[in-house]
Amino acid sequence: MEFEIGPENQGTRLDHFLAEQLVDVGRSRIQQWIRNGHVLIETEPARASKRLRTGDRIRVHPQPLNPLKAFPEDISIDILYEDDNVVAVNKPAGMVVHSGATAKSGTLVNALLHHFTSLSKLGGDLRPGIVHRLDKMTSGVLLVAKHDKAHQALASQFQSRHVRKVYWAIVHGKPSEPPRQGRLVEIGGHRWSRLEMPICRDTRQRIKMTTHATGRAAETDFRVTNSTGEYSLLEVRIGTGRTHQIRVHLAKIGHAIVGDRLYGAPGSPKGLEQITRFYLHASSIGFCCPENQNEVAIKAPLPKEFTKLLEQLGL
Repeated sequence: MEFEIGPENQGTRLDHFLAEQLVDVGRSRIQQWIRNGHVLIETEPARASKRLRTGDRIRVHPQPLNPLKAFPEDISIDILYEDDNVVAVNKPAGMVVHSGATAKSGTLVNALLHHFTSLSKLGGDLRPGIVHRLDKMTSGVLLVAKHDKAHQALASQFQSRHVRKVYWAIVHGKPSEPPRQGRLVEIGGHRWSRLEMPICRDTRQRIKMTTHATGRAAETDFRVTNSTGEYSLLEVRIGTGRTHQIRVHLAKIGHAIVGDRLYGAPGSPKGLEQITRFYLHASSIGFCCPENQNEVAIKAPLPKEFTKLLEQLGL
């Protein structure tokens, strides 16, 4: 895998940059690759602490992961699209994408291994086919690579911000357009509010992310499509794919996603039934086919609990 450093990553540590780009590999594995000389800047092995410069070309030579391996499970999945290179699935809220410290079975990867004989191996034995992720409680469309060449092509599109991702979010209150922390932009004949706040790990609560000047650049666009004043439905587009990005940015401007208690939303909002998920849905994704470069656009319908809450709120 190859990456070329742009001005937005000038001065970033090599290991931090790769951790943001290779979200399905894991920090310890990246550190091991660097230590063993499998990560090069131009043609020379580099240290993890190496500060990157604009124009640097990074070459990563992935090495086999440890023997841990995901196993197939007969779990139903909703396939939205499939060709010889890519599968797009409609992930339900509550399903973990791949196994980790908190989930060893019942994941999307376990289901994929049951349904498909060939998946990309670049993510390792625990993450076959996984090019990007959605949070456990986020529903919607997710791309899976069938082979390594498709994985590399899709990863490059994500890294260069050529993948178009659209989400729906139900939030508390009605955001001003633009909010104090943002600015207005025009996209497709509509006015959108743009939030540009760097994101990094929260040093006090490691499961959270936060906005801070030392973080990685993050860009989120949103527009209010309907509102009661107490609740609003937002269409959201992201130019970057930082961990928890939409959740962090919307919470920062005072409009947490309904059900997202980690970022300040009440667990049982007044007048509503018990909330069992947070209401963020990846509604569509657009990318270029790895084989012929044709444009592909895939949509995931809103889940029943999402439409039910919209009706209940009058949105």
